[in-house]
This record gives sequence, structure tokens and C-alpha cells, in this order.
Amino acid sequence: HRNVANVVIHTDLNCLSVMQYAIEVLKVEHVIVCGHYGCGGVIAALNDNRYGLIDNWLRHVKDVRERHGHHISLLKDQKQKEDCLCELNAIEQAINVCQTTIVQDAWLRGQNLTVHACIYGLKDGILKDLGMSVSGLEEMNSNYLNALALEGIGVKDFTRLPRIVH
Repeated sequence: HRNVANVVIHTDLNCLSVMQYAIEVLKVEHVIVCGHYGCGGVIAALNDNRYGLIDNWLRHVKDVRERHGHHISLLKDQKQKEDCLCELNAIEQAINVCQTTIVQDAWLRGQNLTVHACIYGLKDGILKDLGMSVSGLEEMNSNYLNALALEGIGVKDFTRLPRIVH
């Protein structure tokens, strides 16, 4: 499934239908949220430009920007900020995948399923693992914090942990 800025929201029935079919019918074992550097949607959210209707969709990426705004503001140049938000968005959207009832129900059934976050470099073709792989409810918060640590974000800089829904 593809959309602008890899946004995963719990009211997007198209995205959820794709995930449900893949997980429950096809029994996929890996769900990958793959962002890419230079993502126009992420850059638009970072720069706070107004584009019209798409602004409502990008609000979700702006939430990621605000959640990690202190860290992003410490970066020196615009490209660093863009790359950082692209990475953080992929991590946060992977958490959103983990928080769906589809994924959590699969884990509760004992289904072998891992959610990953990675990012692709359009210029060099390199696929980078963002250190965010979750195979069950009990791993979600610790793996999320580990992925943020790889981004240089410490626990003291961050107060909201993902919510586990049963």
C-alpha cells in the first residue's frame, strides 16, 4: 500500500483493508513501512507550507514533527532536518501499524508477524534499517525507544510512549 508520506491512520479503511487481507488471508510475516529521503509530503509538513486539501493528510506528519520538534530544531541544516523527519516519520508510522487492531489481534493469536521501519535513499539506492522491528506487544515500547535512541533522541527528551490496545 502506498500513499503520500507513508501515513498510517486508524480511520483509513483502504490502508486497513490492505493490511487485514495481507495479515489474515495471505499470512504475511513481515510488514515494512519504508519511507524515502526527499519525500515531498514530509518536506511539506516540515516547512509548514499550505497546499490545500493535502494539508489535512499531512497534519499527521506535522504531529510527528511537533512530537520531535526539539530534536529536529537542533540539527544544523535543512537537509539534515528533512532526512531526520523522513526517518522519524517511518518509525512513527510503523508504531501506528503496530497499534492497529489487525496487528495486535494477530499477535494475540500467536501469529508470526514482525513490523519494520526502514528508509530508502533515492540517490544512492541504499535501504537503511531504522532499528525499529516489533514482533509482539511486549516489544513495542522498548524497540520504539531503541529506534529513537539511534536517532539521537533520549528517553528524557520524550514523554509519550505508544499505547498498547487490547
